[in-house]
Amino acid sequence: MKLPAYPRYKPSGVRWLHEVPEHWGVGPVKLHISRVESGTSVNASDAPAENGELGVLKTSCVYSGSFRPEENKTVLETDFERVSCPLKAGTLIVSRMNTPELIGAAGVVTTAPGNLFLPDRLWQISFKKADVRFVHFWTLTSSYRAQVESACTGTSSSMKNLGQDQFGSFAFSSPPLVEQTGIADFLVIETDRIDTLVAKKRTLVERLKEKRTALISRTVTRGLPPDAARAAGLDPHPKLKPSGIDWLGDIPAHWSTSRIKYVAQIESGHTPSRSVEEYWVDCTIPWVSLNDSGYLREHDYISDTVYQISELGMANSSAHLLPAGAVVFSRDATVGLCAITTRPMAVSQHFIAYLCGPKLVPTYLLLSLKAMSQHLERLSMGATIPTIGMTDVRSLACPVPPVPEQKAIVDFVNFETARLDQLIAKVESVIDRLQEYRTALITAAVTGKIDVRRASASE
Repeated sequence: MKLPAYPRYKPSGVRWLHEVPEHWGVGPVKLHISRVESGTSVNASDAPAENGELGVLKTSCVYSGSFRPEENKTVLETDFERVSCPLKAGTLIVSRMNTPELIGAAGVVTTAPGNLFLPDRLWQISFKKADVRFVHFWTLTSSYRAQVESACTGTSSSMKNLGQDQFGSFAFSSPPLVEQTGIADFLVIETDRIDTLVAKKRTLVERLKEKRTALISRTVTRGLPPDAARAAGLDPHPKLKPSGIDWLGDIPAHWSTSRIKYVAQIESGHTPSRSVEEYWVDCTIPWVSLNDSGYLREHDYISDTVYQISELGMANSSAHLLPAGAVVFSRDATVGLCAITTRPMAVSQHFIAYLCGPKLVPTYLLLSLKAMSQHLERLSMGATIPTIGMTDVRSLACPVPPVPEQKAIVDFVNFETARLDQLIAKVESVIDRLQEYRTALITAAVTGKIDVRRASASE
């Protein structure tokens, strides 16, 4: 969408804003605020309020950049008399205390259920001669974030606090009220269009990921599809037999099955004592821990780790160096994250490692572990930190095709998943560009870099 600039501009006098349209005002946002309220910290259960129960908003109600009233907690009966600041429509909810990324997050209250109240960490701001939607779009700009970050400098690195005076002093460029409303109307329509398109793209990404998972599961457990089997010199339509393994079902009749421990050596890990400082000096040995979970979710091979351990620490613990080609497997927190090491590494007690014997190809074992993800979920214990016990680990079984067929399966899966990964990457790139355009459009409109009045009038 090509939109013109305003005819004439003037210096704003504010380094965040540069120039603004000649007829716009510039000043602290407090000039447009009629009231700032906050509530009370009360005891509440985690479940959201239902059927008229009293609820107190969570700070997460504005994390997405919009207001989500369902993000609330049910107030305990003993604290009914302590709630304060009922939610009001037409206000802006702002997070005044939060992590550096979320401090200052805001959302507009369009409708206000009568049973919801504010906690002390959220503000409810009412405005005079300002369209609350325009102000909200301003809070989504980089100039607003820059002012929030500047105001919060010097407080705790993990938890920031924003004062009312600081917020009120933020530089705010204000068109006439009727123009604010026109800009807000325009941005609501355009951001809704972008958000709808992004949602469709995200659905496509999820479907492609589901297809990827299904491809791995189907091929690892049933073998190559007919055309690929013919190309590999294999029977395209092998007879099937029951595997005797609950999660696996039928497998090709010429395959065998085995508990993994019989075809791969299981190695456990450990953490050197944190109380002995000497164990944590000159740490150079890669050490797979739960801190690598995010990486393991997205990668099949691991070369570097977040933390390392020292030779002295390893020598004085149950940890030991594993060779390259080990299949590491998480048994705590997110059970079943796995990857193949590309160089010698150690693992923490939250992981095990499989050293494959001659009957099992590491890459095929990796795919088999991914294919049994739902089975691993059923074996996981613990509500807070799911874990799978070593007894269950030792009972895990997988199909064992002939080694040449394992290699053919791995080659096929790698080729097909690479195609799907390229498609996923392209769609995710489109999503990123759409979100960048959304941010740029909002910033340009609320700072006066583009004139949307004609566009608003033509809608």
